[in-house]
Amino acid sequence: MVTTQQIDVRTRPTTAAVVSVGYGVVSYLAFVGAFLYGVAFLADTVVPRTVDHGGPRSGTTAAAIIDALLLGVFAVQHSVMARPGFKRWWTRIVPHSVERSTYVLFASLILALLFWQWRPIPGVLWEIQDSMGRVALHTLFALGWTIVLLSTFMINHFDLFGLRQVWLRLRGADYTEVPFVTRGFYNFVRHPIMLGFLIAFWSTPYMTMGHLLFAIATTGYIFIGIFFEERDLAAAHGRSFEQYRREVPMILPLPRPKPGAERAVSPR
Repeated sequence: MVTTQQIDVRTRPTTAAVVSVGYGVVSYLAFVGAFLYGVAFLADTVVPRTVDHGGPRSGTTAAAIIDALLLGVFAVQHSVMARPGFKRWWTRIVPHSVERSTYVLFASLILALLFWQWRPIPGVLWEIQDSMGRVALHTLFALGWTIVLLSTFMINHFDLFGLRQVWLRLRGADYTEVPFVTRGFYNFVRHPIMLGFLIAFWSTPYMTMGHLLFAIATTGYIFIGIFFEERDLAAAHGRSFEQYRREVPMILPLPRPKPGAERAVSPR
């Protein structure tokens, strides 16, 4: 007999669900640590190993090769694990609820490897001595990282980094795709997160050859990544995404016809 005292078993978190939440939180904290270290790494301050100081010493050629390989490992992981085909295969091995957290954790660990093994490369391309110029570039650097962080909240920060997925599993709820409404920065450029990264990577008053290698390699990866991401979005959302692509520029907020009603597009 059903009574008002009967409890819906879906509200009882399983051990696996609790473990998933713990795993998701650890993965998210790994991202936070990597993000903060990355800011200091490129700012060449606070942390013991930066883009210009600390780390193992190698000859210029060896350093350039090792640094390029480290960046390549990150690029491959970041792109391959984000593709729908890989996700379909991967979720046969890991639960869907921790797929995104695993992606975030792997990316964070590879960044940690990069920070640990990065070889500074001597040589200076430019050095701004003027105090106003230095302040302007430091301000742009901070602005870039601010754009990156704010942009994640303009879609769904917690879904992007895997916390929403594990929380839904804990509650016994099915996962649903988060619609991406083109609010805020997304009304001006299609990829504000990448715009923020580009600003941060290039805004420095002291551009060494090592920093230049980092900036060039990551810039190339950003545009390659955008190509694959937009291909996936176009395949998944068809006309709605094509309309968005026609109305809103990719990276530079150049004037275009004003967007119409809000559009729903998947953030991934």
